[in-house]
Amino acid sequence: RREISQRFDFKHSTCTIAHKEGEITIVADDDLKLRQMHELLKAHLTRRKVDADVLDFQTPQKAAGQSLRQTVLVRQGIAGDLARTIVKSLKGSKLKVQIAIQGDELRISGKKRDLLQAAIAHVKAMDIGQPLQYVNFRD
Repeated sequence: RREISQRFDFKHSTCTIAHKEGEITIVADDDLKLRQMHELLKAHLTRRKVDADVLDFQTPQKAAGQSLRQTVLVRQGIAGDLARTIVKSLKGSKLKVQIAIQGDELRISGKKRDLLQAAIAHVKAMDIGQPLQYVNFRD
């Protein structure tokens, strides 16, 4: 908000951005300012070391006058259908790991660390279009 209010190209415009519960609402005067606000949002996320692919831009809607309103969903966790495709792919790879879907997480366990690292490499090679975090609790 502060950068939008201070930037020269946003002077005398009614561009706003609001955040609540995993959803960001962007209101811009026209399509050009909307794209500029997308770039600002992505830049601020990358500064905080958050992958910009977590943003799911919905289609812009007409608001009052010429302005546009767009909602941006912030993806958290793994969706159920995506988790099932990852499980199916890992089962098809014949790795000897156990896979469990726990809410919006995917838990993979195996006897050896090499198997877990192979599973991580397999999931990274899948190109699923969503950033994932890999946490290893094993010592």
